[in-house]
Amino acid sequence: MKDNHDDLSWDEWDELNDPRPEENDFERVVASAMSRRNFLSGLVVMGSGAAAMGTGLLSTTSAQAASTRFGFTPIPIQTDFSVHVPEGYSWQVLVRWGDPLFSDGPEFDHATGGTAASTERAFGENTDGMELFNIGGKEVIAVNHEYANLKTNFPNNEDGKPTSAEDVLKTQNLQGIAVFEIAEGDGGWSVVKDSPFNRRITHNTPMTIAGPAAGHDLLKTAADPDGTTVLGTMNNCGAGKTPWGTYLTCEENFNGYFGSTDEAVELPADFTRYGINTESRYDYEKFDPRYDLSQNPNEPYRFGYVVEIDPADASSTPVKRTALGRFKHENAACTVAANGQVVVYMGDDERGEFLYKYVSNGVYSPGSDTSELLNDGQLYAAQFHDDGLGEWLALTEEATGMSKAEICVLTRLAASKVGATTMDRPEWVAVNPMAAEAYCCLTNNKNRAVKPNAGGDPTPVNGPNPRAENNYGQIVRWYPADDDHTANVFKWDLYVMAGNPTVHEDAYAGSANVKEGNLFNSPDGMMFDSAGLVWIQTDGNDGNEGDFVGMGNNQMLVGDPVTGQIERFMTGPNGSEVTGITWSSDRRTVFAGIQHPGGSFPDGEGLPRSSIVAIKRDDNAVIG
Repeated sequence: MKDNHDDLSWDEWDELNDPRPEENDFERVVASAMSRRNFLSGLVVMGSGAAAMGTGLLSTTSAQAASTRFGFTPIPIQTDFSVHVPEGYSWQVLVRWGDPLFSDGPEFDHATGGTAASTERAFGENTDGMELFNIGGKEVIAVNHEYANLKTNFPNNEDGKPTSAEDVLKTQNLQGIAVFEIAEGDGGWSVVKDSPFNRRITHNTPMTIAGPAAGHDLLKTAADPDGTTVLGTMNNCGAGKTPWGTYLTCEENFNGYFGSTDEAVELPADFTRYGINTESRYDYEKFDPRYDLSQNPNEPYRFGYVVEIDPADASSTPVKRTALGRFKHENAACTVAANGQVVVYMGDDERGEFLYKYVSNGVYSPGSDTSELLNDGQLYAAQFHDDGLGEWLALTEEATGMSKAEICVLTRLAASKVGATTMDRPEWVAVNPMAAEAYCCLTNNKNRAVKPNAGGDPTPVNGPNPRAENNYGQIVRWYPADDDHTANVFKWDLYVMAGNPTVHEDAYAGSANVKEGNLFNSPDGMMFDSAGLVWIQTDGNDGNEGDFVGMGNNQMLVGDPVTGQIERFMTGPNGSEVTGITWSSDRRTVFAGIQHPGGSFPDGEGLPRSSIVAIKRDDNAVIG
């Protein structure tokens, strides 16, 4: 029996199974990081759209506080097992793991965590990225179910490990995506059971492979000799929404699902870059040969993509858009440039990996054919310079020495070849609807200036990643040239560096818009509301001690891009990540995800259940 690592985060699991080589010149890079404090004061600037470098770290002055655009009184930290929101606001549970989406589904069974059959008809585990769609006047949510918590999901199994093909099927059904209609009544928001929009998409749902990599030899298997169809999508993390009303779900830590019943099997060299080895997290390979690398070595090449789903048609087939690259996708932030080209920003959520941009060759116009917009375009990787400038490096055949299909399958290798900047775990990207700028949460990187990334690329301190052994994280912001998101050059600054000024007096104190009343670490989820305020969700250390004292549970904050002010709006239960955010069509309700909560949230007894909560103002005014 393999050791159970259910309590480990995906990053910790990767570190355990794929330890990186050590880099020993640590003292030099720490000294470099500390000497950058004066440089940083010119990069963390006030003013949305401020392309020129400013002077002085961000500060929230009394004048700024008096003119705040926030419609709430900031709340203090919490360390309990509940959700907290500001005075004048209320929250309710919309849906939680195991709640049936169809009337023929049984109610959740706390004793067993459900069966494979019941799970396929119910809201899944570990809610993450989500979007709301108004379809013919109906409110429809599409939401990711990122991964399984085996000890929780299999309370009667020793170590929570699957022991049969039935257990594996249950695990597969716990994950994927849920699409369902919701409605607001006298008792608040609820799921509309049996709505024609309701569906579950799991690890076994048939999907089409499209774009440059479709049909490539690396994607062909015995079950799919054409390399154009695949079963399922996995480890769906952040999300996105296209202008034409489809949902983009992003495959992140797909590497942990594959293993080998033959530990002596020889694996392709590029598997190392993607963290794929003979040890899996869920033991799928013991009961489902599709995940056994000794039998199906090409199966991992069929995952790690952005998948497009039509929430308006429950019978539609999801499409994997290989043109957007293959890596550990966090989310997909989509915008339309002035000339109609579609731009998608994406982060690769691993220490020392890259930030990407896709630009369609075709243009979007309402009512036009959109089927090729995410198949035909150019993929870029970001290179940041320490002078506050940057450029998007095209991943072309000429620049990489790789074919178009190879670039789309082995994207990390292509980005390394062109010299992209290694980043501190690029997570959610958000595009400001009120200004030509975009933001990326660089959640943390304990390996910055300590170890290279999985491809051997060095990770020295650099402009957007200015601290060695960065356990707090930061948010980088960039301004495309001429306010054009298709432009190949940009200026950048740091919107915020998380830190703890109650503990540190150096760069680890954070930027000056971080203060004792709004401490946080590990910014992760991020979304703009219709007023141009940025909502920030965290997934970090909630121990509330040592370097993290005064931070409490993971939380959701609201930031003003113009003044730099950031304030705490919500706290989640201890042990949870706050992740995934969307609004009702009337903007009077904000929905937020509570992933892997501790205690017995939200029922007060029994198993903890990841959930979506709905938050409203008591006066029913607009909040987003």
